Amino acid sequence: MSLKLTDVTLTYPDGDSRLTALDRVSLEVPKGSLTAVAGPSGSGKSSLLAVAATLITPDTGTVTIDEQATTGLTRGELTELRRHRIGIVFQQPHLLPSLTAVEQLQVMALIGGRAPRTARTRAMELLDAVGLADQAGHRPHQLSGGQRQRVNIARALMNDPTVLLVDEPTSALDHERGAAVIGLITRLTHQRATATVLVTHDRVHLTAVDRIAEVHDGRLRLPAAPR
Repeated sequence: MSLKLTDVTLTYPDGDSRLTALDRVSLEVPKGSLTAVAGPSGSGKSSLLAVAATLITPDTGTVTIDEQATTGLTRGELTELRRHRIGIVFQQPHLLPSLTAVEQLQVMALIGGRAPRTARTRAMELLDAVGLADQAGHRPHQLSGGQRQRVNIARALMNDPTVLLVDEPTSALDHERGAAVIGLITRLTHQRATATVLVTHDRVHLTAVDRIAEVHDGRLRLPAAPR
């Protein structure tokens, strides 16, 4: 098991009371499987992803990455954990406009401590995996929306994470490109044995994922075990 949330509750201040974003949520995601978490806006999807990414500490409950509980880790230790074990695909790619596709990935590798030559080799391997090897020298303005999202996915995989967290990857894409991106994430999850969680409000493209969970009012429901 690469990712495990156990009895997680998260609340936010709301005037004189507190608003419950996550209500005793438990979730286990094995290596090599993709769990999609679907639900309407405001249901708790983004909060769940932020807790899984160790960006927010829950009020109660535990998050375990690769058998390591994150409770009690220092800010520096959590940063190191994210750098080496967690890949995050943000809703918007936020690519640096001055960097080429391959350089976007190389920056992540250098931050993670890879040697420059090794970083470029790894970056080209991943761009090839997402079908963009021939676009390696292109800057963001030269890429389509779908291509930029694929660079975003490749960048998240640059440091060989065991956990991949994906935030609404199809929100800015049309139906065809959205389906292609979900298919790519599913394929890479299985090939690279990541424990992947993908949050979305759109269930249209989720036919190929291993499991679909639903979140409503901060409560997670798992209707079926992973295949």
